[in-house]
Amino acid sequence: MTEREQWKSGLGFVLAAAGSAVGLGNLWGFAYRASQGGGLAFLLLYVIVVLVVCLPVLVGEMILGRSTASSPFVAPIKLAGNNWKPLGFLFALASCGILSFYAVIMGWTVDTLFHSLFVGLPSDMREAGDFFGRISSGKSVFIGQIFSLGLTALVVSAGVRRGIERLTRWCMPLLFLLLLFLALWSATLPGAIEGYTSFLFKWDASQLLDKTTIRNAFTQAFFSLSLGIGIMVAYSSYLGKKNKLPKEAFQVASFDTAVGLLAGMITFPIVLSFGLKDVISESTVGALFIALPTGFANLGGIGRLLAALFFGLAFIAAITSSVSLLEVPVSSMMDTLSWNRRKSVWVSTLIVFLLGIPSALSLDFLGNMDAIFNVLLILGGFLIAILLGWVVPSRYDEDLSASDSNLRVRKYLVFMIRWISPTVIACGLIISIYDLFFNWVAS
Repeated sequence: MTEREQWKSGLGFVLAAAGSAVGLGNLWGFAYRASQGGGLAFLLLYVIVVLVVCLPVLVGEMILGRSTASSPFVAPIKLAGNNWKPLGFLFALASCGILSFYAVIMGWTVDTLFHSLFVGLPSDMREAGDFFGRISSGKSVFIGQIFSLGLTALVVSAGVRRGIERLTRWCMPLLFLLLLFLALWSATLPGAIEGYTSFLFKWDASQLLDKTTIRNAFTQAFFSLSLGIGIMVAYSSYLGKKNKLPKEAFQVASFDTAVGLLAGMITFPIVLSFGLKDVISESTVGALFIALPTGFANLGGIGRLLAALFFGLAFIAAITSSVSLLEVPVSSMMDTLSWNRRKSVWVSTLIVFLLGIPSALSLDFLGNMDAIFNVLLILGGFLIAILLGWVVPSRYDEDLSASDSNLRVRKYLVFMIRWISPTVIACGLIISIYDLFFNWVAS
């Protein structure tokens, strides 16, 4: 077997992990979930879930990968025996399943970017509906899906340093600068203040106990941080022993949350300024592919340029996430089948493409896949908390001690992963399953 690659630097790992966390889930998922009645209550629950539940689990995934120096499929077995093989299967299933429909949405993003630059944008809601119908059906869906998966495969096949790390070193600073520019521009729109107060900072205490708001907070936190899916296990398996994982986990979570907030500060002023309030709350795709193109079209030529910047930004965010999703099955095939990286990449890409065909053909199927796999992420996070909090609790503290992490931070994380995270995640998982099932029955 060839020697295992390592990140060139700690910054390279942080940017790659942040790139995985920062994706379309921030740019459209955050805005949509905040608009579903949660507002500031959703934001508060989201921050609590990140700090109390996700950070200890995020560090746990990093420990699982670094301490075993193995792929997500092999790491649980190597740490705790064959009884934990199902967790490896869950990682592989969830990563391939999510990437299968994620690539379809990436294809829509590329198509919208192309229209912004060369064709034009819909001028009203009727045209916007027709526009989305065209980009979400027919052969253009498969062209976009294949293009997105092909580009993802090329990056991953180049390896950890020359592919993933090089991509994120260039893309993450550019992504943040574009976000900041668009957020500052959105703040100048006539409906900016109303957009913030109507969606992002609207307070309703009853939403703190609302099942859908709680499910949205857990879903957003786990999906946007790439938890429970094996990505951080894969990325951390290429880490050295001296990296201070708590510090790097906090940096990733902070960057991810900041991007979500900035995305909301872009979306909501546009929605209010151009009278698109009803569209954003109707569907997850409404905000991104119907409301925003229509809003930008109202600005004429400059609107097309701004739309191109936004959807270029969205695709950059998407590609940094898709490469992390593909790395999970690729590294697992390399470990278990002794295949080289190139063969593992293209076999994994073909499998993901085939799995994504139903999502490319049906919006309803895509929506159901999104809901189901988001619940599986929470389940994965719960199993990681049980594994490192109860089955092999010594590994958590030992790994952090070896890298000279702060003693108080270590004690806090060990206590949380053992006593708090499993309990809170279990509650969130039960509420999420119940609310999802109730919504399906009601519809």
